[in-house]
Amino acid sequence: MHFRAAVLHQVDAPLQVQEVEMAALRPGDVLVRVRASGLCHTDLEVIQGSLAYPLPIVLGHEGAGIVEAVGSDVHSVKPGDHVICSWNPSCGHCFYCDRDQPILCEPFTRHQPQGHLLDGASRLSVEGRKLHHFSVVSSHAEYCVVPEAGAIAVPEEIPFDRACLIGCGVMTGVGGAARVARIDGGSSVAVIGCGAVGLNAVQGAMLQRADTIVALDRDPARLEMARLFGATHTVDSGGNDIVGQIKDLTGGRGVDYVIESAGHEQAFRLSPEILRPGGQLVWLGKINVQRDVAFRWGALMGEKRIVRSSYGGARPRRDFPWLARLYLAGKLRLDELITRRLRLDEINEGFAAMTRGEIVRAVIVF
Repeated sequence: MHFRAAVLHQVDAPLQVQEVEMAALRPGDVLVRVRASGLCHTDLEVIQGSLAYPLPIVLGHEGAGIVEAVGSDVHSVKPGDHVICSWNPSCGHCFYCDRDQPILCEPFTRHQPQGHLLDGASRLSVEGRKLHHFSVVSSHAEYCVVPEAGAIAVPEEIPFDRACLIGCGVMTGVGGAARVARIDGGSSVAVIGCGAVGLNAVQGAMLQRADTIVALDRDPARLEMARLFGATHTVDSGGNDIVGQIKDLTGGRGVDYVIESAGHEQAFRLSPEILRPGGQLVWLGKINVQRDVAFRWGALMGEKRIVRSSYGGARPRRDFPWLARLYLAGKLRLDELITRRLRLDEINEGFAAMTRGEIVRAVIVF
């Protein structure tokens, strides 16, 4: 079949919206008619070259749509189902899946960086040339093909432009608080960085009934948004004596939990400094994998626990419907995350606005 997709042919070049071709479905494939696709900073990293992937490639990993067709071995979804795509589908039976670490699924970590699906192959081509998948989704297109484990059925009542956000930023932020940090009710939490992931970490802390939630960012507008999402206090992360301000709010100890979501060396260095002894630190942000980050050794001491998480401890079949139901019940904010809605032809404008720091999330709506 043929359809339109936004294709990246070279680093630091605009995406080209052009007709691409998809091969016939294999037994474990699910064909999704994409209805909404969120623009994420990870996409931008590939465009700018700080995250290397084979080219040409169709980006996009926050996708939601309707199942169009399924392969002969697919049983969990059927044509007509509304689904959110998961960028980290797992095989369920490899070394890491057997140890309850599906984020490290071996077929995923082996084939995904090569721009392939879990079986090690691509289904896409453009102008007779092999076209690569991104994070086993490639949702910046009218259609995408994902493994069965990457198509998660959700209630039809949730709008697609809200549903797609659950597939990455919402899951990572809320999950960082609820599934990874496992914040206790009545505790104190600091969230560094109030972009899409950080704002969701803030509301994740609120859902966990944290008593003190401190949002840190350099942007006053984002700090104001953080209050809307549940922050009880805000701190300018570009200001003076940040550590002192946090300790003043926590009896001189530091917070019980820190969730870093800024993805900046200074934020990483700050994160253990504001964590109390015995506290839990979750790093959600990321920088170029080849860069070093230095820490004051004393800041890491005191029985502090540190974990890096890429997907907020996601179990998509458990968590995507849960988050969708929270939204439908009025307990999870998604509407406010969307700064701009775009047509596929406007995708480069969306990434330009992201580069300028003008948006929390832009969503392509089909």
